[in-house]
Amino acid sequence: MHQIGFLFMSKAARHKAILDLLDAGPVESQDSLQQRLESRGFEVGQATLSRDIHELKLVKGPEGYRRAGENSPSEGVLPSVMHLARQFVVEIRQAQNLLVVKTTVGSAQPVAAALDASHWPEVIGTIAGDDTVLVIATDKKKAHSLAARIRELS
Repeated sequence: MHQIGFLFMSKAARHKAILDLLDAGPVESQDSLQQRLESRGFEVGQATLSRDIHELKLVKGPEGYRRAGENSPSEGVLPSVMHLARQFVVEIRQAQNLLVVKTTVGSAQPVAAALDASHWPEVIGTIAGDDTVLVIATDKKKAHSLAARIRELS
């Protein structure tokens, strides 16, 4: 059966085509995925494509869509705290057991992720905005030593 040049194909065939497209390289958006599927003969609407993405458990990262559990090249190994502190930390201020770490614009989240991944015992957790990381230390004394440690790295 043909309709306006498109073949009606099974859901399984469509899912295989989606996975093949992802294996070939990043797919930036649903629109891009829809266009690539159409170039392979699949006519698919936005709602169907959204269901396919959900059923295939695809996730969207900075590079575009990928299979869940796969790391994109930019998400491979997180750079070290030392590297990120040296490159992005602008200022560190202490308030009791809290540190406010100012970074260059857009750099707070990778800095926070690296601090979390470092598993330093004095760090309870972090909260990141765009250019500010709130670091929660176990106590005031640990926050002071943590600030010194981060300053040494940067």
